[in-house]
Amino acid sequence: MGPRQWTVVGAPSSAGAHTPGIERAPAALRAAGLLDLLGADVEDAGDVPGFRWRPDPAYPRGQNAGAVAAVASAVADRVAAALGRGRAPLVLGGDCTVTVGLVAGCARAGLSPALVYVDGGPDLYTPETRANGNLDAMGLAHMLGLPGTLPEVAGVGPEVPLLPPERVVVYGDSLPRGDHERELVAELELAYVPADEVHADARAAARRARSVAEGAADRFVVHFDVDVLSFVDAPLADVPEPFGLSLGEAAATLTELVASPRFAGLSVTEINPDHLPDDELLPRFAGVLAGALTGR
Repeated sequence: MGPRQWTVVGAPSSAGAHTPGIERAPAALRAAGLLDLLGADVEDAGDVPGFRWRPDPAYPRGQNAGAVAAVASAVADRVAAALGRGRAPLVLGGDCTVTVGLVAGCARAGLSPALVYVDGGPDLYTPETRANGNLDAMGLAHMLGLPGTLPEVAGVGPEVPLLPPERVVVYGDSLPRGDHERELVAELELAYVPADEVHADARAAARRARSVAEGAADRFVVHFDVDVLSFVDAPLADVPEPFGLSLGEAAATLTELVASPRFAGLSVTEINPDHLPDDELLPRFAGVLAGALTGR
């Protein structure tokens, strides 16, 4: 397989977040040189119309749902267009709900993909179980069409649910036993690769996730939330996670997943430029990410 033809789609939205900030991540990643690092065969499809988080007192348990759905739908259009031209979409979020657009875009292009969900938590809350109302903690729940999810978000794609449980791999979190989301992972019988397995051997963990995804569907996409990283190692995320993966473990994971001939696209989410301690971290992260995506 030759070098991938990447199409970058910016999704400058914090509609589903706790507070504003992450809507500036696509511009920050471009300024950090990510597109140049990806090589010659990359095109920038620009940004979809964005949204800066604001409180939504009318819908406190599903804040800014209309904006979340609009952004995801716009992402889906550009993802479908890229796939239709044989290119791999790279969606730069924005909050985690932009991945609804990645998966919906695959469906609009006629694909039924699997999803490897690399995240500090699997985002299985619903408005009934998440009093904060931030929809970026509910993205996978909406793709699975769980009870209590919001029709406007769950219905972004051509079908509901967008994904059945057997096409989902939850990867990289450190949730303890008894945690609500971890219990749901077991209840839904989602394939699960916890952080401990990644710490033990990141390449082997990623190979297992890849094997499950390849066995579940002809194509698969990857969601990568930077809160899966140890915040001390890489203070990028909107919500810090103290026990996450190292940058090296994340790079090994993405390298293995992207190398699959069945890989179809990737979203990168939840970078908050306000959390960067200096001007060096984001270019370093961009270099690690580009290296993983190009196999260099």
